[in-house]
Amino acid sequence: MARGGPKLQHGRRQELGRSFMDGGEQYHSVRPGYPAESADWLVPAGAQDAADIGAGTGKFTALLLERGLTVTAVDPSADMLGQLRLTYPHVAAMLGTAEASGLAGSAFDIVTVAQAWHWCDPLLASTEAARILRPHGILGLVWNQLDTSVPWVHRLSRIMHAGDVLKPDFRPQVGPEFVQLESHLTRWEDSLGTADLLELAKSRSYYLAASPATRAKVLGNLDWYLHGHLGHTGNETVRVPYLTQTWRAFRA
Repeated sequence: MARGGPKLQHGRRQELGRSFMDGGEQYHSVRPGYPAESADWLVPAGAQDAADIGAGTGKFTALLLERGLTVTAVDPSADMLGQLRLTYPHVAAMLGTAEASGLAGSAFDIVTVAQAWHWCDPLLASTEAARILRPHGILGLVWNQLDTSVPWVHRLSRIMHAGDVLKPDFRPQVGPEFVQLESHLTRWEDSLGTADLLELAKSRSYYLAASPATRAKVLGNLDWYLHGHLGHTGNETVRVPYLTQTWRAFRA
């Protein structure tokens, strides 16, 4: 699913999270996928069954399927899951949350939560992940973020109010059910037209929860930055640097 920054007050986190209950088609068309390297590092040899929690429209589900896993996708948004079913009709997709997935216990080798862990209660979600994992199963947490070490991207992220830019010392919270938390970083680029970048801004939680006046201001500033300041013309393709941070922990 779409997701903002990892540190939010509970009420604000719930408010922004609800903004993603609709808009599955737009989300699927403009949000980036994930680099193959992330799943290569995360998925253990011999894994067969995966639960993709907060699966949204199936952006990370795709990598799990490519590696031969049987995937069950869970998300609180029926609209997001509707888009996932269109793309991957053979995937079992069901409504649920990280804290209450509705899945059978001890049924999965890996549980993945891509771009969604910060919408969850990490302790309750850890307990639920441990319940549905087999002994020594893996919990995988994944975040895509704009590479703000690049100056023009840093300003882009500020204009878009991209909340999913993690601090260098970021470390996700997991419950005591998991040990050996470790991470892997992938640097990559996504190619987007400038019109797609405007649509990407519209898929952000800040924009979705904003007033019409604030939305207009965001889009106006972004149009000026891309075309007036950076000098891109028409719907020129822009290579946007990304970082993908992948974390894994083992069920104790």
